[in-house]
Amino acid sequence: MKLRIIFQVGVFASAAVLAQLASADTLEHIKKNQTINIAYRESALPFSYLSDTKAPVGYTIDICKKIVDSLKKELKLPQLKINFIPVTADNRIQAMTSGQADMECGSTSNTADRRKVVDFTIPHFFSTLRMMVNSSSSIKNWTDLKGKKVVFTKGTSTDKFILERDKVRALNMKLVEGRDHGDSFSMLETNKVDAFAQDEAILFGLKAKAKDPSRFMITGDPLASEAYAIMLPKGDAAFKKIIDVEMARMMAEGEITRLYEKWFTKPIQPNNMNLAWPMGALLKETIRFPSDKVN
Repeated sequence: MKLRIIFQVGVFASAAVLAQLASADTLEHIKKNQTINIAYRESALPFSYLSDTKAPVGYTIDICKKIVDSLKKELKLPQLKINFIPVTADNRIQAMTSGQADMECGSTSNTADRRKVVDFTIPHFFSTLRMMVNSSSSIKNWTDLKGKKVVFTKGTSTDKFILERDKVRALNMKLVEGRDHGDSFSMLETNKVDAFAQDEAILFGLKAKAKDPSRFMITGDPLASEAYAIMLPKGDAAFKKIIDVEMARMMAEGEITRLYEKWFTKPIQPNNMNLAWPMGALLKETIRFPSDKVN
């Protein structure tokens, strides 16, 4: 039975419109080299991180591998090698805009500012901004951060929301930048900061991976909801179309749901930890009606 996929993305625009879009010729580059360059994160568990054998693994990595399989068929390649490129929150967008990477498979939020320089496919996750503190801490909500030292990861969108909250509440927080999520968590772990503000998905992953997860708790009212999506080169309509269609197919056929269950509701490496995190309403709705349009 032929599968019909209906979704609200701009991939079904007329050929005339598509022809007018700027193209980075990503498909031509991939076909010529029989290689796709995928940027990934080393410490964004469970989305993209290094396994015990130092291989990239995670929820987003699995999604991207399925996309690579679809590209291999579309381009009629006997083989398609994946060249994994490690990036940080600070340099991931540069990796895309410079042509170093063909897509980024990590934990990147689709924001208006980023859409000015890169494209995004259909979201595969939604997260809210919260904070992690030591379990013995008296910090329970954002107002408790008055005069406290708070770390956020450089290159993320977290600082904007933290600065807004600091201004509205006159908290006089001392903000510190971490090089990546691992560095930010290390500052909290060694008591160099009082709190680590970040998307809760990243915080849950880092907490579960800690030597003693009971040492930390995730708290604070959600400040914002953001959509995680695979980042693509700006203006390459042909490349984006293939990936959008494959994302919609995976959602329609239940593959995204199965991958979500694998990484968020079952034991994963390292140490067979289980995030025990049921799928949220926003992602369920996106799976029902796939769209790359976000606020």
